[in-house]
Amino acid sequence: MIITRSPLRISLGGGGTDLPSYYREHSGFLIAAAIDKYVYINVHRRFVEGFLLKYSHLEEAATVDEIKHPIIREALKLVDIQERNLEITSMADIPAGTGLGSSGSFTTALLKAFHALKKNLVHPSELAEQACCIELEKLGEPIGKQDQYIAAYGGITCFQFLPDGRVVAAPLKISEETLFNLEDNLLLFFTGYSRSASAILKEQDDKSKQADAAMTENLHFIKDLGKQSQKALESGDLGEFARLMDVHWQRKKERSRGMSNPDINDWYNSAMANGALGGKLIGAGGGGFLMFYAGDKVKLRHVMREMGLAEVRFRFDFEGTRILNQ
Repeated sequence: MIITRSPLRISLGGGGTDLPSYYREHSGFLIAAAIDKYVYINVHRRFVEGFLLKYSHLEEAATVDEIKHPIIREALKLVDIQERNLEITSMADIPAGTGLGSSGSFTTALLKAFHALKKNLVHPSELAEQACCIELEKLGEPIGKQDQYIAAYGGITCFQFLPDGRVVAAPLKISEETLFNLEDNLLLFFTGYSRSASAILKEQDDKSKQADAAMTENLHFIKDLGKQSQKALESGDLGEFARLMDVHWQRKKERSRGMSNPDINDWYNSAMANGALGGKLIGAGGGGFLMFYAGDKVKLRHVMREMGLAEVRFRFDFEGTRILNQ
């Protein structure tokens, strides 16, 4: 039995500049952090022929081409799995559609398991690129590359997305004290809304492809904020990092009408008035998790709990996608 796990992620700056429609023209830059909430994949051989797939649905298929789950189908093809007697099960600590990059984590964990089945060694960059190939190229999803890369690498990592398709990854040069303070004071609250990242990102993707001036300027601004966030974090100025989060969120809302809604705005404003120094909605927008950097954690947690939002506590993950059992 093979078990793999892949971490979910939060974005710390520059999110949105990892879409090919932007970085192929202008280069992208962002900072992402893997967290200790995971997608798990379990693969083992059955005693009967055929695939048995357990995810949000239960599926049986005799051949790879008959598999309805598009990522599982394409991953089996990409790794060239010849066996036809596999049971594949997925589980996750956090539901899909909540802005923490679960699709990229699912794909990297799945590929890692299939490579383990064939006893292949695979570097995080290769694993991430294969996951991007499946989601962006083979399935044509209008999404970016950060989820696959941060899931594969783990840690708190700066990524440059170059026009020729290459991705340069480097760990954020952050002190241990700043790391612990960041981990202690970043709080995640679930809005109760789930949504499709593809649907939200399609508007951004279409406008970028059309060289829409307002969208391009917005993403230039967000990329610059990402670099400012890197400077603030590496210098240990977490107050400035929190301020930049708020600026990021205000500009991010301009990218799409579906980015926020009256409830999210109300929760955000209440948090900022009650202990938060900065914050934003994680992921493509429209739902998922609100993340805040807290100046007063007790006050912030109290007001969010009063408004009905559940907190998910987390630590950073520095292992990336890995094999738990083989």
